Amino acid sequence: MSTRKTTVFYGLLIAVASLAVGMVIASRLDLSPESSAQTMAVPAANSAPLTGPLTAQTFRDIAKSTTPTVVNIRTESRQRTQDLTEFFGGDDLFRRFFGNPDEESQGQGRRKPREQVVQAAGSGFIISKDGLILTNNHVVEGATKIVVSLYGEDTDQEYAAKLIGHDPLSDSALIELTEKPSHALPESKFGDSSQVQPGDWVMAIGNPFGLAHTVSVGVISALKRPFPVATGRTQDMLQTDAAINPGNSGGPLLNVRGEVIGINTAIYADSRQSGNIGIGFAIPINIIRDLLPQLRTGKITRGMIGVTVQSVPRDALEEFGLKERKGAVVGTVAEGGPAKRAGVLPGDVILEVNGKPVSSRDELVQTIVALKPGTTVPIKVLREKQEKTLNVTIGELDLEAEGNQQSAEQSEEDASEGFGVSLGNLTADRARRLGVPSGTTGALITDVDPNGSAARSGLRAGDVILKVNRVDVESAAAAQRELQKVRSGATAFLLVWRQNQEIFFTIRKE
Repeated sequence: MSTRKTTVFYGLLIAVASLAVGMVIASRLDLSPESSAQTMAVPAANSAPLTGPLTAQTFRDIAKSTTPTVVNIRTESRQRTQDLTEFFGGDDLFRRFFGNPDEESQGQGRRKPREQVVQAAGSGFIISKDGLILTNNHVVEGATKIVVSLYGEDTDQEYAAKLIGHDPLSDSALIELTEKPSHALPESKFGDSSQVQPGDWVMAIGNPFGLAHTVSVGVISALKRPFPVATGRTQDMLQTDAAINPGNSGGPLLNVRGEVIGINTAIYADSRQSGNIGIGFAIPINIIRDLLPQLRTGKITRGMIGVTVQSVPRDALEEFGLKERKGAVVGTVAEGGPAKRAGVLPGDVILEVNGKPVSSRDELVQTIVALKPGTTVPIKVLREKQEKTLNVTIGELDLEAEGNQQSAEQSEEDASEGFGVSLGNLTADRARRLGVPSGTTGALITDVDPNGSAARSGLRAGDVILKVNRVDVESAAAAQRELQKVRSGATAFLLVWRQNQEIFFTIRKE
């Protein structure tokens, strides 16, 4: 390949790779960790209030006492390289760009995909003298080789480690040294992340850009920042302006006593740079501490009830019969799932779970996943302005299956603004083409204004409206009559059939 062609080749490679640049974190959901039957004692957390003044020695003392517990992690994984003809539309176009450099060496046919070894780096911290280390799931996920370097040793001294357990929802992982140094290992101390407040001083220690054991200082900027970790699921994070960069992932966020209050996980980066701009995120350590026994066994078990939920629309409190904006609206109910068996319906507002009030959609999700599968709990719902209590037996969450289902059909939240649909009758021919069950009656949505409220609510052509404001509709005219009864600025409730599933929508009439 000529020098000029080589330059173009690598230039385009860089351009393609740049398309993938975004946030520092990326987690996949498809790996099974190596299992261990052992259990572990959960490290104690210091919940005493932070008191006393800061001095010129405070941060120096924290760095001196805590840095030895922080490790640098290097991983290797094998990834199959893609044939670049896939990017450029086939062999002919590829040859026009680059010629055919492999023709002599490979003869006839396309170049076969090859595996390449990809190296990555991150951070972690030691939590036990026998070599257990906490880090981020995305630091070690998919790794075929994990090696760890310790503070104060030669840069080329590395120790092999293995994955014990990982959890995509909290982006946490537990690894263990399989090779150990001759000296004793220091242990991190745990603080109490529930006591953290905005304005508290914090320190981050890690391996940014491969610069081992780098210390940065800042404050807690905000609490409970929702961060997407899977389809339809978020994790509350601590936000900090302590400098966090690629390579800091998995390292500790420390309070002024040198205790771990979070695991540095991600940064917010704009389109012009991939480095720190003062917005970093850390997983609260209390969440990880509660998971440690399960991480040690290699399996995380969480609860589910088989519903998708959305926030209560701001403008629909009266229509729902609510006095304040609390609870979570059920969008869909999975066939054969725990909620379906208990009698939960689309459009129900979940108010309480096991006697605990539900203030928001996110709180409901967090409450459910924390429940043990197989237990039966009462769930209070509001249906047609009447409260009902249903007993639901908690199922076990299959995160990968849930992600596949929700990526195929997203539930919409805050679907509360206006109409903007064209309706037609559900004829036998249309029902057959759409796969609508025999005997189903309703109004077919034939068109949706892309700028209207129906589109913003998630409605689309091909949906079949079964009910409007809980009144059965058997035709387009019947649906139109019910929709016309809704006053401007009020909210309409729609029960819609789509792809063998009933879905509840709320739309505000303009």
